Amino acid sequence: MNSSLKLITRILNYFHDKLVLLTYHFGLKLNDKQLHFLVIGLLGIVLFVFVHQLFKYLVRYSLTAISFIYTFTVLVVLVFAIEIEQKLTGRGNMEFQDIVEGLWGFLVAFLLYLILRSVAWFLKKLFRNQGILR
Repeated sequence: MNSSLKLITRILNYFHDKLVLLTYHFGLKLNDKQLHFLVIGLLGIVLFVFVHQLFKYLVRYSLTAISFIYTFTVLVVLVFAIEIEQKLTGRGNMEFQDIVEGLWGFLVAFLLYLILRSVAWFLKKLFRNQGILR
């Protein structure tokens, strides 16, 4: 996990340094806060447009798909936060496998949910066809 975080940190630092150099060459005197404002603002709006279009497409077929994507995204952030907290406080071990196992647990639980939901739908349809339900 440490090596993965160090690699991500090196990549982010590389792009950060290149962006600082680029703004300097254009004569822009932006501080770190202003760079964060512009980069995250631009990245966020591009991501929003992409996600919005994806969700508009998916909602025609299944609201469950949108709920799954949102929940999975929140869980990814949460499990990374838990592992980082463990590293910072020294309580527990920061391990990538913990992240994988936690997300795998959600995927299995979601699969069980889909199975139960499908069985309920099938039984409801069967009972309606038999005249037991209206």
